Amino acid sequence: MTDPVDDKPAAPARPKSPRRRSREIALQGLYEWLVGRGEAGVVDAHMREQEGFDKCDRAHFDALLHGCIAEASAIDATLTRHVDRRTTDLSPVEHGVLMIGTYELTHCLDIPYRVVINEAVELAKSFGGTDGHKYVNGVLDKAAGDLRPEEVAARRAAPRQAPRPAR
Repeated sequence: MTDPVDDKPAAPARPKSPRRRSREIALQGLYEWLVGRGEAGVVDAHMREQEGFDKCDRAHFDALLHGCIAEASAIDATLTRHVDRRTTDLSPVEHGVLMIGTYELTHCLDIPYRVVINEAVELAKSFGGTDGHKYVNGVLDKAAGDLRPEEVAARRAAPRQAPRPAR
């Protein structure tokens, strides 16, 4: 594949990490659940049949899909403080991405909050509408302040590193 602008070979795509794959498949499952309101077990079985499931972090997938479904009311209550409309009025993709981000901010404390937000933004870019990633970024940034106040405060208080000079 070449870059149409300068006919140089395009940079190869970086392989997706097992966690990113688990987020993508969990998002697809949440979409199915949000739109169809099917049973979690049925959605889970369907997602396990998807291409690429064997390359995902299964434990993280299980935590995300089942955790988001089980805690949907609590997650939506958290999101309600930071969204500009009812969560039921969000697109199912953005709603699912925000659910995953909120779940990870709450339960996956080994993942830095900035990584949670960045991963959610990447999901929204891949699966959502044109500017949905900007909305997801803003909502999760505010939610992080509530859910991980010490981590956010420490990050904001840290001096910014100067950009490295070009070589």
